[in-house]
Amino acid sequence: MRSDRGAMAESGRLARADRREELLDAALELVAGGDVESVSVDAVADRAGVSRSLVYKHFANRTDILTALYERESSRLHDKLAADVTAARSLEDKYRALCHGSLTAAKERGQIFDGLRSAAGMNRQLRKVQRERDRQTSATYVHLAQRDIGVPPEVAEPVTALLLGAINPMLNLWHARPTEGYAAELEDAYMCLVIGTLAELRNRSTHTAPEPSREDDLAQWINERIDQAGPDQLRRITRTFVQALQQEGS
Repeated sequence: MRSDRGAMAESGRLARADRREELLDAALELVAGGDVESVSVDAVADRAGVSRSLVYKHFANRTDILTALYERESSRLHDKLAADVTAARSLEDKYRALCHGSLTAAKERGQIFDGLRSAAGMNRQLRKVQRERDRQTSATYVHLAQRDIGVPPEVAEPVTALLLGAINPMLNLWHARPTEGYAAELEDAYMCLVIGTLAELRNRSTHTAPEPSREDDLAQWINERIDQAGPDQLRRITRTFVQALQQEGS
């Protein structure tokens, strides 16, 4: 049987974790109000209804608060996107889940993330976390391309980099024109690129050949399909990725 002292210690740890979450919730309310610059130890203490000294027990300063809040919120978003991708059945649907979830997050929480990135700064810790998440996402899609389509890594990796790399430029385009209709257009354009590219990979994987297709041949095919993707701005951005891929292969 667990001792009373052990139970009390565990209860204390849980209470401390709960209190930290409450303080981060208070900071999130301030950021969501549109004034990230108002976040401070004093402001968080006032919003949470606690003393400044209690806030300092959990966070060293304002930057510490904002960094912890960014880590928490980005982790929640990552977990939500990962769950949606896992639930999707086909590889095309998994790309759609990632695209749609990213656009939804930009619409619903873009202001919060923009404010946190600006105020907390992408310090070394945050950059390391983001790089690791990006690496995990890329590895997942490369594995799926190899498993579901049967292409080798030297084909799956650059194609995955191209398709995943188009997500951030797409979000930047949406931020320039943040409407529901434009979000739908961008998602359709992105999926045109995804579906066409994966269809060509499947077609090539069924052809028996002594050597896998050259990357520059695949890049040329993708470049042709981009001309059909629209909208115009997305064509120019995705074409930049293709050119970069061709330069790497030369």
